[in-house]
Amino acid sequence: MVNLDHAAPDVTRHKPGLRRDVGLIGLMWASVGSIIGSGWLYGAKSAVMTAGPAAIISWLIGAVAIVLLALVHAELGGMFPVAGGTARYPHYAFGGLAGMSFGWFSWLQAATVAPIEVEAMIGYAGHWDFAKGFLNHDSTLTTSGLIVAIALMAVFVAVNFLGVKVLAHTNSAATWWKIAVPLATIFVVAVGHFHGGNFTSHGFAPFGAKGVLSAISTSGIIFALLGFEQAIQLAGESRDPKRDLPRATLGSVAIGAIIYVLLQVVFIGALPLSTFAHGWANLNFPGIDGPWAGLTTLVGLGWLSVVLYLDAVVSPGGTGLIYTTATSRVSFGLAKNGYAPKLFEKVDARGVPWFGLILSFLTGIICFLPFPSWQKLVGFITSASVLMYAGAPLAYGVFSDKLPNHERPYRLPAGKVIAPLSFVVANLIIYWATWDILWRLGVAILLGYLLLGGYALYAQRKGLPDAPRMDFKAAQWLPAYLLGIGVISWQGGFGGQGNIPLWWDIAVVSAFSLGIYYWARAVSSRPDEIQRSIDEIVVVDVPTH
Repeated sequence: MVNLDHAAPDVTRHKPGLRRDVGLIGLMWASVGSIIGSGWLYGAKSAVMTAGPAAIISWLIGAVAIVLLALVHAELGGMFPVAGGTARYPHYAFGGLAGMSFGWFSWLQAATVAPIEVEAMIGYAGHWDFAKGFLNHDSTLTTSGLIVAIALMAVFVAVNFLGVKVLAHTNSAATWWKIAVPLATIFVVAVGHFHGGNFTSHGFAPFGAKGVLSAISTSGIIFALLGFEQAIQLAGESRDPKRDLPRATLGSVAIGAIIYVLLQVVFIGALPLSTFAHGWANLNFPGIDGPWAGLTTLVGLGWLSVVLYLDAVVSPGGTGLIYTTATSRVSFGLAKNGYAPKLFEKVDARGVPWFGLILSFLTGIICFLPFPSWQKLVGFITSASVLMYAGAPLAYGVFSDKLPNHERPYRLPAGKVIAPLSFVVANLIIYWATWDILWRLGVAILLGYLLLGGYALYAQRKGLPDAPRMDFKAAQWLPAYLLGIGVISWQGGFGGQGNIPLWWDIAVVSAFSLGIYYWARAVSSRPDEIQRSIDEIVVVDVPTH
């Protein structure tokens, strides 16, 4: 294990900045801590109700999709070990307009995950009498629940204010627990309560291919697997990013995928036949609102259910903690690129971007408001996250063409095949999220253009030195991409008009994605423009000795 007590040289003596205090275990645990959150507590139930036992296939497809994206991110993270990396790669490759867009997607998903995890903590806590008054019947927060939610967000922010070294220690301890509990649950439940006949008694795939594909985006599978990029967001604080980032990124995905697939298999196998006697879509048993805890109680493992109710606080809490970190680092990166006010770059004596943390806290409070569409926010964040990830394969294609000699500590095998394939897969996941989610995402994208675009125009008009260059020519593909995926969703069979049949819609999305991919490569920034953007940012972040 890398010892986090031996920090890199403290450059804050000369100029406050992000401190490189995090080693391999801290980076990997940051990602694993985000992957193993409330998804493991809820994902298996939601997936099996959507796809039946074929949910196992849904998890495998989701894992492959995330692995493809993680492989691309692993090479890019080693090439550009900077804070908030996922928000910067499109900036390097396509200039200001694309960088601003993908930076907004990155911030949007990071800022709204922490409050959702708080909601998950409060929802599971409803098992105890003292917490029964925290939620209304429609799952929105009561006044007392809102106070508790704000307090939990305040705890996340307070731990972050203690500095990244304390954060790494805190998250590492929580992550050991978060991995141990699901692994123990898998073993204990499977040993004496596994019924192989459950996988075929009502048909393995009762909802067909559409159920399998829908489960990937709408039942929390991708949401559960999200989080591998947290190591990349902390690249600016890594002691040896070129070595550790690829290992941390790929290692965290492997750990998360194995745990989630095993959880799904054991969950299906342990259910008594009576719980799904009326079909998988009507799965029901006492305590189903806390699926794993309810199931363990049902099969006579009451002691384990107590552990699971406790874990329902620790697992989402750890994920919320690390996403609070990510939000401030992404806003730090946006400010570095000139998309947000310089106030987001300000760090305190511990190297913490304090204004970004305050904003993440305020965003959480806004998310806690009991508006009617709250229950759809998980699917919304999934789409925003995958849209954020989609910028990396596009940037990879540009860098492979125009920066062939740039140092690559990790070189992706068959990258020229995997990069466009991962872009296609990302867009399929977005499409499967349904039109009902995507039109809301479109509204959020417009809001981002108003906020960040408005500031960028202000910075240009005032002649600020770091005012971003919008580079419309290099990003000419972007409006067509966003509008095109929206039109396909609107006309498709996943919540849309149904004018594009199943399988044909996959072909349409794939062809459209490849067209956008190669169009973006063809019109991307020149090598000298890319290098200038890299030099402007990377030199700022790398500490001197």
